[in-house]
Amino acid sequence: MSPNLLLMGIGMAISFATIASPDLLHAPEGLSMDDTQASWFGSLSYLTQPFGAVLSGPIVDYFGRKRASFLVNIPHLVAWVLGYFAWNLPSLFIANGLLGLGTGLMEAPIAAYVGEITEPSIRGTLCTVTQLFLAIGILLMYFLGTVVTWRNAALIALAVPVTGMSLALLVPETPVWLLSQGRDKDALKALCFLRGWTTPDNVKEEFDRLVDYSKNLHRCAICCETEKDSEPEDCEHHKMNMVKRFCLKFKFVMLVKATLRPLALGLLYFMFYVMSGLTPIRPNMVNICGAFGMDENGKQIVLMVGVITFIAALLVIGLIKIVGKRKLGIPAMLGTALSCTALSIYAKQYLSDSVFSYDTATFPEEKSVWPLIFLYALTLFTGCNVSWVLLGEIFPFRSRASAQGIAAAFNYIVTFFAAKTYIDLEIQLKLWGTFAVYASFAYAGTIYLYFFMPETEGIPLQDIESFYKGKLRTFANDPFINFFRRILRIKP
Repeated sequence: MSPNLLLMGIGMAISFATIASPDLLHAPEGLSMDDTQASWFGSLSYLTQPFGAVLSGPIVDYFGRKRASFLVNIPHLVAWVLGYFAWNLPSLFIANGLLGLGTGLMEAPIAAYVGEITEPSIRGTLCTVTQLFLAIGILLMYFLGTVVTWRNAALIALAVPVTGMSLALLVPETPVWLLSQGRDKDALKALCFLRGWTTPDNVKEEFDRLVDYSKNLHRCAICCETEKDSEPEDCEHHKMNMVKRFCLKFKFVMLVKATLRPLALGLLYFMFYVMSGLTPIRPNMVNICGAFGMDENGKQIVLMVGVITFIAALLVIGLIKIVGKRKLGIPAMLGTALSCTALSIYAKQYLSDSVFSYDTATFPEEKSVWPLIFLYALTLFTGCNVSWVLLGEIFPFRSRASAQGIAAAFNYIVTFFAAKTYIDLEIQLKLWGTFAVYASFAYAGTIYLYFFMPETEGIPLQDIESFYKGKLRTFANDPFINFFRRILRIKP
């Protein structure tokens, strides 16, 4: 529940602009924004998120997964208070920027903690349960947007970081991190707790495997690559120039196949996922619903989007153990492509080129249920993606937190770019062209994932690390890929 509440806080943070923007855009009294200010407000948190994501890796490695889960709540704590008391636009923008910073800081603790405390057989399910709380956070904020003002929504959201910090005090540190710090007794105690308050005898086999795995973690990273047979006490690298040692360590930890290959997968998956439609339109979703002439109130539609996101997360929990991550991720990406295509075709056929989502006076009077169906389909398929779940298990321990932080930072940079450029795309390409661009990204993502996304469900973290160290290939036992293997005589 400790990382679950971090995800719940992220869900509320990324949805705050969605419920606040409609009330602030050209407001007749109180705080008010014009089109440009609203565009910046909707995307600002995505701009600050990369800074938090880059910092989250070193924080997690230095303080440990448990203490980091406590500390990263602080920016959100301050942001919600500032959001409630915001007296002018700069203070509101600062609050939204802090929400983004805190969201970035939270990424590495979540992925590292859940991935390291769970057994391979249930790791995918528990990682997905954690993602469910992201959907709960989004749904809760959308619900609050229909019943209270955005200020009161910020005040209510304050309860999440407070509760999360309290629960973080009750959980154990991950055994593998404790072993990396030489705290073997604490690691055994933590493992007994995590496996059901059991005795050391019942976890001896698993603990021995972790100890064997952690032996390399005690060794100098440079020695592991250049002097494989050396013992820790023989290492002389700690005596070399600090800058040179840092550069060498960075080279042998980050610039190796075991890190770069999964990092490339994570970065590209995030890019295609973010640009596949729902994420760029989230800050201005209420107005976009009006621009399409959807046959319901905009805020009610947004609330239903939150409900569908929640339902999708539940579906993923039930399916991921049965079908695996690959058979979920690829169809989900294809589904977003088809949904964006349908929205693009509808806008081209039935909407005037004068329709502009930032100008309510241009919205069509005629209402239709079809774009609403397409939007709900886009929401469902987007909610079934497994990019964040995959991020928790594809990196080796030495680079896990930093690589997760880099991947998360890249995700937020792309998200900021997507959200900020939405208004420019709509001005230049209209609604139909904008969704055609998003569909193109989703189709490209489907092709990429089909050939390069491995199946990692139920596979130990050590085996995933070994896989990426070897020859470039895929875990997938796919008939189409196997056919080309036979034709080209490529060994699996």
